[in-house]
Amino acid sequence: MTLLSKIAGPVSGLAIMCSAVAAQADVLFWSTQAKPVEEAQAMREQVLSGFGDAVDYQPNDGGPWLTRLNAELQAGSGSIGLLGGLHGDFSAMNPDDLVDLGDLGVTSASDTFNNLAKLGTDSLQYIPWMQASYIMAASKKALEYLPDGADIDALSYDQLIEWSANVHEATGEPKFGFPAGPKGLKHRFFQGYLYPSYTNGVVRTFASDEAVVAWEKFRELWEHTNPASTNFSFMQEQLISGEAWIVFDHTSRLAQAFNDMPDDFVAFPAPAGPTGRGFMPVLAGVAIPRTAPDMDAAKALVAYMLKPETQIETLRATNFFPVVDVDLPDDLPASVQAAGAAVAKMSGSADANPGLLPAGLGDKGGDFNRVFVDAFERIVLARQDIRAVLDDQKGQLAAIMEETGAPCWAPDAPSDGACPVE
Repeated sequence: MTLLSKIAGPVSGLAIMCSAVAAQADVLFWSTQAKPVEEAQAMREQVLSGFGDAVDYQPNDGGPWLTRLNAELQAGSGSIGLLGGLHGDFSAMNPDDLVDLGDLGVTSASDTFNNLAKLGTDSLQYIPWMQASYIMAASKKALEYLPDGADIDALSYDQLIEWSANVHEATGEPKFGFPAGPKGLKHRFFQGYLYPSYTNGVVRTFASDEAVVAWEKFRELWEHTNPASTNFSFMQEQLISGEAWIVFDHTSRLAQAFNDMPDDFVAFPAPAGPTGRGFMPVLAGVAIPRTAPDMDAAKALVAYMLKPETQIETLRATNFFPVVDVDLPDDLPASVQAAGAAVAKMSGSADANPGLLPAGLGDKGGDFNRVFVDAFERIVLARQDIRAVLDDQKGQLAAIMEETGAPCWAPDAPSDGACPVE
């Protein structure tokens, strides 16, 4: 039983100190990640068993995770040695409550991720730990129609449009596939890929002139998109059936195609636009609270989590991909090998421009997503005037931001208070 289960309200300093004494033999790894029973057990048995000291891996939902952490920080001492969480978990914290990890000499392979981990300060507030994302995939039948000189690992949106047009002309059918169905993740494409690539923002730039251009480009792509895409939700199904030859989706929603027919498909990074290669990483990191009882042991555990062999075991345990350069073993599923390589190329590209998951919206997250879905349906499906739609939707977006008070997240510039829709 954790200390948290005995807490009802503020925790006394005495209770915290008692907990620290009880747990001092282990490094308490307090995490919001790898919560399912199978993943947590794999973390303990496969990932952390190789660390020199004993590790007590305890995953929790965000609320309990933060409650106990805040109680220890308030008391000035505690038992938590290492924190595991998403970028959003750490960005909501006071940077002074986290130990600067810049002197450890361990970082991710992505300069973009390392900059995010500074949380707007000059210090490395957390170390990137693992990542998931959305990628592109294609049937190898489509490769002969790539535009001249195009590098599939460094495509632009214009090249993607040209490629899709080439396939359309050659086959007589629109073969780009997009998850625009009721359960599709289309909103994440607009928030994390299209907008960062064309506007270098998501909220501030929602109705900008650059956003108009972005929607014009997506309209061009839609001309070569299978019209049944409005019913597509998991693009692995359309790849396998041949309804689509070039697709975008979350790595987990492409897995079956690569596992069932590993020689038939390729995975590759999302394309780039004028303001970079927009992509949406689900980025997790590890950090040390200032109240950690054994700083040396906690820092040693951070370094251990970033070792290539540990990163591979973490991938096996969680299906989150490494953030350091690794050679993936041949015995991993074909989907993991294909997606892992694409994710690494995307996050490590010189023009990487991550559009992070929305943060601070509370129960308004669905309303936020709806703004982008409605814009898509009106602009692309109903062919309404782009400027008029964005100006109309802008008011709804501004109301959501003002009601929640959510500050801006990357790639939007930081804000004091609610992120403005400019």
